[in-house]
Amino acid sequence: MALDHDTKRDFKIIGTRPLRPDGIDKVTGRAQYGADQSAAGMLVAKMLRSPHAHAKILSIDTKAAEALSGVKAIITAADFGDMRKGEAMNVRDHIMARDRALYDGHGVAAVAAINEATAKAALALIKVEYEILPHVTEIADAMRPDAPVVNAGFVQENAPKGYSENVVSAHEFGHGDLAAGFAKADKIISRTLKTAATHQGYIEPHACLASMGPDGRGELWCCTQGQFYIRTLCAEILGIEESQLRVTASEIGGGFGGKTTAFIEPVALVLSRKAGHPVKMVMDREEVFKASGPTVSSEIDVKIGMTKDGRITAGQAELRYQGGAFPNMTNWLGAQCAFAAYDLEAVNAIGINILTNRPKQAAYRAPGAPMAIYAIEAVVDELCEELDLDPLDVRLKNAARKGTKSSYGPTFDEIGLVATLEAAKIHPHYAAPLGPNQARGLSCGFWFNFGGNTSVSLGINFDGTVGITEGNPDIGGSRASISMMAAEELGIPYDKVRTIVADTNSIGHNDVTDGSRVTFAVGLATIKAARAAIKEMCKRAAKMWGIDEDAVIWEDGYAKPAGQNAGEFEPLSLAKIARKSANTGGPIAGHHEVNADGAGVSFGVHLVDVEVDPETGFTKVLRYTVFQDAGKAIHPDYVEGQMQGGAVQGIGWALNEEYIYGADGKLQNAGFLDYRIPVASDLPKIDTVILEIPNPGHPYGVRGVGETSIVPPLAAISNAVSRAIGVRMDQLPMSPPRVLKAIKGAKG
Repeated sequence: MALDHDTKRDFKIIGTRPLRPDGIDKVTGRAQYGADQSAAGMLVAKMLRSPHAHAKILSIDTKAAEALSGVKAIITAADFGDMRKGEAMNVRDHIMARDRALYDGHGVAAVAAINEATAKAALALIKVEYEILPHVTEIADAMRPDAPVVNAGFVQENAPKGYSENVVSAHEFGHGDLAAGFAKADKIISRTLKTAATHQGYIEPHACLASMGPDGRGELWCCTQGQFYIRTLCAEILGIEESQLRVTASEIGGGFGGKTTAFIEPVALVLSRKAGHPVKMVMDREEVFKASGPTVSSEIDVKIGMTKDGRITAGQAELRYQGGAFPNMTNWLGAQCAFAAYDLEAVNAIGINILTNRPKQAAYRAPGAPMAIYAIEAVVDELCEELDLDPLDVRLKNAARKGTKSSYGPTFDEIGLVATLEAAKIHPHYAAPLGPNQARGLSCGFWFNFGGNTSVSLGINFDGTVGITEGNPDIGGSRASISMMAAEELGIPYDKVRTIVADTNSIGHNDVTDGSRVTFAVGLATIKAARAAIKEMCKRAAKMWGIDEDAVIWEDGYAKPAGQNAGEFEPLSLAKIARKSANTGGPIAGHHEVNADGAGVSFGVHLVDVEVDPETGFTKVLRYTVFQDAGKAIHPDYVEGQMQGGAVQGIGWALNEEYIYGADGKLQNAGFLDYRIPVASDLPKIDTVILEIPNPGHPYGVRGVGETSIVPPLAAISNAVSRAIGVRMDQLPMSPPRVLKAIKGAKG
């Protein structure tokens, strides 16, 4: 995409650390989250969920529940429209079972009543007759040719043959001659590595308030990462036009990809339409674990060859991902990410999607990438250990750089992997001494970053302040970064700019807040909108001076004559131009709509020191440092927070977190008491090193930072633990019992 001028380098506001604009509201309780909204005549909704992993629904008897005083509406799958294909159909069938319950916690009916107690009482009166069916929750079991079919009709032409109908798609990437590459290797290691499904761990449960009127128009307030996508999904499921539904995003109490789709919103809307009242619906914690979207679990076969001096000669991987009872694209993303950090002559990765009797997978930051790169980096590290090579030097020798043909196809432009590796090598952490039962782990990480559809409106107020309207929920500081980019471009103080997140009727379409897209794409659109406003302000200044528009330039918040030939005039500030705007043509605004490309990929490197207790298998994280290329850090505090947050989530994923299903197919740990996420006492201070290799696709050089940081921790921690105990761990999480078993197994 062509830019208006070269990438900007000289900044006054970008790179500073102003106070966050939402801070006071959030610490004082004024901020409105998903469950905070209410309406006159509001009903409370609850969902009846299947207690079985897989069962045919023979009948649902709601008569007794309907007769209960205070019950205003009961719905089942029969109350939803008929669709034959598409993601909306998958979402509809995931949130409300039709002929079969496909996982433990699958919704089968929903009630709207005058209060929660009545709604719960009504659920107890609904009688559902099930015929229990065979189930599969694990990858290997689901792939067997004789496995029970989870959800028929999704097998694509590219699915590998010889497996059950649960194996629905495969995507393959690579280039070069693998056989010739492996023939050059002095050492080849093949391993199978496994990761468990994990939850994003957001503290705020899913919540919404829905209101459908008798005229067919609706209002929806919800905690979401993308109000426009929610509108599209819900409108299609309800069979109405998108313009008939207005969706407002609340503040969000954590999402991390888990709030990019719908889980309860269509249910609340259909209940409201049937009851004729607003309906509020809030998931409890058990429902969040059982019936929202965790990440995938994986089994990954890796084969890598290396020479004695550390050159990787060939790499091959088969990545098998299960993402629940409905197809997803994580296998496509994971296969692309697997070897992306390396400059390889021979490489191949194939990602396979398998259906199981689990809830439909949702994104968790960089979907598919942490598992893929964990497997590759674990084997690379093992090769380094076997060949007695420095793991950082080996990665530098093989690192992708500008001009590298990536493992998934494109040739890289300016990227920061080598810079992050070099920064790690000279950092004091890499050479720090280690004690008994301690070891250091290292991993590279990669994510694509997205651009996408974006719309921004920037208005110059009569008092010289600026209001920005955009459509992406702020989940990582985007209101601050967008305001900073506008202030930088306009040449005014940061505190003169306020950014708000609009509902779906107040601005043009914006894609979901995901893919690390917002600071890049919305920032780009904001800069272009500011430039449009500047052009108009120069026009107004020219009118006030009585000279040609071309004779006016904009510098540091002022319109100025372009030179002596333009005339001698005092510069006009933005505020002066704004005050006179009613007399020079009316309000001044800038708008920009774009389907942004050129997002620029992102790389990071993580170093971690651990200590493993050989008596208990307990792993303590001692020190952690994150090195990451941000392109340009708009607000370094937020960038550091993203880097630290990804590391923390990765630590939990590597050491403790997992979905545990019993032989009956039921989730065994649906709550934070049994599903243990890291707390402050589990963590060291996480140091960050921000590198800035400008992205040529953005006027300020911005790259997304929110997802790359969760990619390296799994491998870095696994490599550290493996070196500390002298045994190669090949399964996550590395819980104390699992580590202790490995230690005892090595001792014989």
